Amino acid sequence: MSDSSNASKASRMPVYFLGIGGPNFMEDTKHPAYAKLAEVGQEITTNVRPKAVVVFSAHWQGGPSKVKVNVAEQPDLIYDFYGFPPHYYEYDYPNKGSPEVAEKVIEKLVDAGIEVERVERGLDHGIWAGFMVAFDPKNNPLGVPIIQVSLYNNEDPERHYNLGQALESLRDEGILIIGAGMAVHNLHDFRAIRGTGKVMPYVISFDEALKEAATSAPEERQAQMSALMGREDAKRAHPTREHILPIHIAAGAAGSDIGERLWTLPEASLSWAQYRFGRVPIV
Repeated sequence: MSDSSNASKASRMPVYFLGIGGPNFMEDTKHPAYAKLAEVGQEITTNVRPKAVVVFSAHWQGGPSKVKVNVAEQPDLIYDFYGFPPHYYEYDYPNKGSPEVAEKVIEKLVDAGIEVERVERGLDHGIWAGFMVAFDPKNNPLGVPIIQVSLYNNEDPERHYNLGQALESLRDEGILIIGAGMAVHNLHDFRAIRGTGKVMPYVISFDEALKEAATSAPEERQAQMSALMGREDAKRAHPTREHILPIHIAAGAAGSDIGERLWTLPEASLSWAQYRFGRVPIV
């Protein structure tokens, strides 16, 4: 391999899947996942140092065959949650968008035959609540544009994997791709067993199956990620799929890079697993 190829490989952005909790997670500083998410954020700001971040949240769907791209220059925040104490609706997360980077994203998607709609909107809590922990505005500010792209409004893992594939080359332009969701997410069971200390069996079995699929050989990964959703425990692990689809996008954007589970924690009916695909650039 030539020196220039080595340099390109070294400077290519990795891809992340971050387990991000609900709004109350921002204040749950003693939760083990809080420190782990902050560690990943520190890795990104200190070693990865992207020029911009393209992020997919579990809380924004486009159409069945269309995705939406946020082209806003100064996105506000969307407080898309209910029943929390009043101060949760006063949180601020300083951020900026980039119409220029958004157009790069749109160009890649259109070139791949994906229908796109430009919109101007705020960041939903599936991004800003987790980014408050990963990229604390006071202690570890991200400081680069954030461009949110929607999921499809369907549960097809293949379509979402292909969505990631369409954006893979952005990684060579200093643009970091992040999927934000949960490796296991069953809120119905969480409310039923909260405080009991019980971990549902499907959490452990699906969490390990996800690891096997996400860390498989790149040439086998798409098939394994798709087969994952046909498992018997998948429907319990994800009664609806919006929280797992972001890792399908991340895995698609990984290309020939290997996936690694950085950390996991099964809790009740959730898993807080964090993944990275590809290497951290050499500083």
